[in-house]
Amino acid sequence: MIRYTPLWKTMAEKGFTTYTLRFKCGMSHATVQRLQRDMPVSTHTLDKLCKILGCGLDGVAEYADEE
Repeated sequence: MIRYTPLWKTMAEKGFTTYTLRFKCGMSHATVQRLQRDMPVSTHTLDKLCKILGCGLDGVAEYADEE
């Protein structure tokens, strides 16, 4: 399972909020909700988040075994 726990840590460190993602960076409300619920998003979205936050993929997502 892919989790977006690192995303929220990275955003907090850089002073970003979900408001920032939606209204200043143009990310849709539905995409932000998918991230909050650890639901699948496109690699395009992951790429966009890395660019916005100036981090690598490990600053956005992590893999966790579903056991």
